[in-house]
Amino acid sequence: MDLILTDLDGTLLDHDNYSWEAARPALDRLRRLSIPCIPVSSKTRAEIEFWRESLGNNHPFISENGGAAFIPNGYFPDEASAARRGAYEIIEWGTPYERLVLDLQRASGATQCRVRGFHDMSTAEVASLCGMPLAQAVLAKQREYDEPFVLLDSDCGDALAEAIIGQNRRLTRGGRFWHILGDNDKAVAVQTLCALFARHYPPLRTIGLGDGWNDAAFLNCVDVPVIIRSPHAAEILALVPRGTVTDSPG
Repeated sequence: MDLILTDLDGTLLDHDNYSWEAARPALDRLRRLSIPCIPVSSKTRAEIEFWRESLGNNHPFISENGGAAFIPNGYFPDEASAARRGAYEIIEWGTPYERLVLDLQRASGATQCRVRGFHDMSTAEVASLCGMPLAQAVLAKQREYDEPFVLLDSDCGDALAEAIIGQNRRLTRGGRFWHILGDNDKAVAVQTLCALFARHYPPLRTIGLGDGWNDAAFLNCVDVPVIIRSPHAAEILALVPRGTVTDSPG
């Protein structure tokens, strides 16, 4: 089986208007060939559910930079995950959101490095910063495992990063925002999900697509890593030596 694992913002979704229309022919072809397309995103579960419905996608997905994998009930016969909630079997790696918010506030206070996270922002502010409708911003604020934030003091980022890492938290960057998260990343979640596919549908060939620094680790885990062209493509390629850069942006 072939398996596609794709970032959303700036990859499957256009960076400026969040449209996936340009990808429609490719997605239609994947359906005809019965090739699953797995979203691997920093977006929340609520956001990805919205886009899965729009795309007609009923496959598993990975939310909030590997915070959790959501597998539709019965998708893998005879497999049981650690938790079943509602329509999903869920494998969780992420730290609860409330703890991440507190850790970010502690690191900011200790370094006097001012930040503004989603927790501090109104829905209207998130919508404005992300260039999305208010209804989408409501979904973006329903966070479970990852706090995106912006630096208000650009000259103290190194000190803030050191303080965050000192609290046994991870720091990554995806597009417009920095993210504080726990002991999780996209790579661990992708490896776990791919192992499930490989058990049920061998042999497995994996193709990964992404455009951000937070995609580099998972792109290094797949058989065919593809870097979507962006102003940062050369930097991402340096982190993913086997990668191929597309001619056009996402």
